[in-house]
Parts: sequence; C-alpha cells; structure tokens
Amino acid sequence: MIRNGQRFCASRLMLTAAIGLAFGLPTTLPAGAQEMADPAPQTPMAGPSSVADLAEGLLDSVVNISTSQQVDQSNNTPMPQIPEGSPFQDFFDEFFGEEGGPTPPVPRSRRVNSLGSGFVISEDGLIVTNNHVIEQADEVEVNFADGSSLTAEIVGTDPKTDLALLQVDPAEPLDHVEFGDSETMRIGDWVMAIGNPFGLGGSVSIGIVSARGRNINAGPYDDFIQTDAAINRGNSGGPLFNMRGEVIGINTAIISPTGGSIGIGFSVPSELAINVIDQLREFGETRRGWLGVRIQPVTDEIAESLDMQRARGALVAGVINGGPVDDGTIEPGDVILEFDGTPIDDMRDLPRIVAESPVGDEVDVLILRNGEETTVKVTLGRLEDGEDLAEATTSDDGGEAGEAPEDSAVELLGLSLDELTEDRRTEFSIGEDVEGVLIAEVDPESEAADKEIAAGEVIVEIAQESVSTPDEAQARIDALREEGRRNALLMIANASGELRFVTLRMD
Repeated sequence: MIRNGQRFCASRLMLTAAIGLAFGLPTTLPAGAQEMADPAPQTPMAGPSSVADLAEGLLDSVVNISTSQQVDQSNNTPMPQIPEGSPFQDFFDEFFGEEGGPTPPVPRSRRVNSLGSGFVISEDGLIVTNNHVIEQADEVEVNFADGSSLTAEIVGTDPKTDLALLQVDPAEPLDHVEFGDSETMRIGDWVMAIGNPFGLGGSVSIGIVSARGRNINAGPYDDFIQTDAAINRGNSGGPLFNMRGEVIGINTAIISPTGGSIGIGFSVPSELAINVIDQLREFGETRRGWLGVRIQPVTDEIAESLDMQRARGALVAGVINGGPVDDGTIEPGDVILEFDGTPIDDMRDLPRIVAESPVGDEVDVLILRNGEETTVKVTLGRLEDGEDLAEATTSDDGGEAGEAPEDSAVELLGLSLDELTEDRRTEFSIGEDVEGVLIAEVDPESEAADKEIAAGEVIVEIAQESVSTPDEAQARIDALREEGRRNALLMIANASGELRFVTLRMD
C-alpha cells in the first residue's frame, strides 16, 4: 500500500525523470525509487473464465418434468343477453336451455399441463424434483436431454420441504449426479443452476451464494440457500451445483414481481434434502422425529426476565397431551438450550434438528428450568403420528384456584385481574382445565395491549411460578421488583388452554 507521503515522494521522482529526459540528463532513478514509481500490477479477483466443461458433463443428468391433470368443469354459465330474433337464438337455446336459464350442469373436463425440472440421482432412474411440480398430477413424464422421454412413478413426496422422488425404468443406466455438502458453501461461492425455465430445456445460469439460512415462510424447516443465479418459472426442482459438479441445493422458489428472475432465488440445501430423499427412497414417506412441544422465540426481554446472559434457545410454550414428553420430562416455561449435543441458538433450529433425528432414539436435551441448567433424556416419537395430537389442548402445571376475598380485583401492569370463578368461566367460555388468574380488562394504552393480551385470557405463571389469585399475582410482581427485575415473564393461556409467554415491563 502506498501512503500519502510515499505518493508525494514518488511524484517528485517521476518529475525529476521527466526533466532529465527533456534536457538530455541521465534518467536513472535512485535505488528503491523504481519500485515506488512503478509498482507491480495487482491481479484482480475474477469468476470462472468458463463453465462449459462443467456444464457439458452435467446437462445429461438434468431432466424436464412435464405433468398433466384432468380438471372437471361444468356448463353452469348463465345465458348471455342476445337480441330477439338473432340467428344464434337456436344455438344458445340448445346450450343454455329453452327458458333462457342454465341447463343442468354437464360434466366436462379439460387437461392441464405444467412444466418443471429435476435431476437424476441414480443410474437405475431415481429422480428428484419439487413436490409442487408434480402435486395432484395424473401423469408425470420425464424428458431427457437426448430427446427421449419416460413415464415416471411417484415414489414419495414431502410437502413440508417441497421435495418429491420419482422413479423411471430406463433401458440403460442413466447419467446421474451426486449430492455435495451444502454446509461447506460460503456466501460468495460460485454456483450453477441448470433447468427448464419457461419450457426452454437445458438452460444454464451462473451466480453466487448470496445468503444462507433464509426463512421465507414456505414451511416449518425453512433454511434456504439464496442465490443470484438466474432461476425462473420452470426451474423448480432443478439442481444448484457447486463448481465441482455436486448438487448443493434444489431450486424451489423466487421473489419476483414480474414472474421472471430478478436475482433472488432460493434452494433447499442438500444437507436438509438428503435425509428427506433417503426416507422417501426407503419408506415412500417421511418419518421425522417429534418432541411434542410448542415453542416460541427467546427474545431479549424474555432472556432478561429469566436471568439469561443472552437470548438463545427455544422457550417451551406448551406440551402436547399424549406426546413424548407429556410425563413431565419437559415442562412449559423450560428453555431448550441443546438437543442431542447440538446448541439451539435460534428457535427455528429446534424443529429441523428434531425432525432429522431418528424416531425412537433416546436423546439428551439440555434445558434451563427455574434458573438452573439440567439434562433430561427424551425418547422421540414420530411427527407424522403426532400431528393430530398437536391440535389437542396443551398440558400445563397451573396451580389450583384458591379462595379469594369478595373484592379480588387487582390493577397490575395495565391489566385488571380477577379471580377465575365459574361465572367468569362461563362469561369468557374458558375451559375447565384452565387454571390461574383471569385477565378481566386490558388498558388499551398499555404495553399489554400492544402485545395483544386480551380480556378473557388467563395468567398461569409469573416468572415461572404458578399464580391462582390476583393477590398472588401482585405479590409475585412485588417480589420481582424487590429483586431488581425490570420485566416480568407471564405464561398466558387462552380460553382453550393454549399457552404463550409474554414479557411486560414493570417500571
């Protein structure tokens, strides 16, 4: 690097050399001056000069997916108004009915076609694509780069990750590609997409990894690779390659106001896809691990109220009745910090890590409970078997309601609290299994209102201690203030018993 003083010195030396040339003087510069005056050129960083060889070796393994679906229709369209005596009167009477009204619906159907992409992962004809490419299709046809085509059978699908596995029966072994390690990809690494944009097969585009771990609210396990390689409609299900020709992503979605690429595309990372594809291959369905808890993020406020040094982990907001931890192993209010040795830095990490764990495995779970870290052992259930249970009411450890004075109302943190009597249960349609302190009113100008706390909800715990009367709630808040706490963590149940956690400032 040439600093300001050096640059000035070099300029004077160059001026001296110019004067010497003008007057026939020697042009030799002092020792070391040549290096400053004529620095070695820097070679700029550049992308690959060509990906032709790489693309040539991969094109035969990328396929076009065409699907067709029979859609039923009926002719229940009302008769249009036409001038009396029109030459088309007979035609419309026949089609719509003699009285001018619609005829009874006649079943009709039309065939709807769609296009997508995919890639071959085995020489015997296993092909990966997106679930939305083949969803509800009556027929699936795979078109190869050499112009041949084969009818495919659907081995299995997974809507949660938008992946599907197909099988064709080739006469000869097929060219196929291997999965790479998406975890080694860094932001700025070069990637290449091959697919079938707008029906134009065998299209190659190149770009970089723009971001990792993107959550676009497409499913419960969002962990997308973002790329600026051109991805358009029809690229869905196609591969995203690294520069070694390994599949590190499956192109799934784009952000585009026009339908065309604006340089924001998303791919399912191979780390997530491999496990799903292996399960579809072996079982024809997914078999995900299941912990049986409802969770919510640990915010900075919640972390402060729990005396945590920083916000991390997943806060257990409820336990599914009949689930793997319904025996008290994990309780509402626990913070899951590690699962099977893997730290949980963000709430979104937990569902994905649990889902990738084998059903029936016994794993260690590190939790924070009442300010202390402890490890519990949990035997995982199967998510697919437990999804119906997830709609059931949440179990909790709310205390039993005690007797209260005749005038039990307490104004606290913008909330008007009252005892949960049978009349109050009926008034707010609160379930019999919900116990705690009733929130009778909420100050519309309070922080509680901003955080969508509503009348008819019930405070079950304050700072991980059960409360059953308004006076107990007041005493708990007073104790927290004496401890120097600035906010309170409330466990709140709705009328059906579903739990959530909310922090409220106490100053």
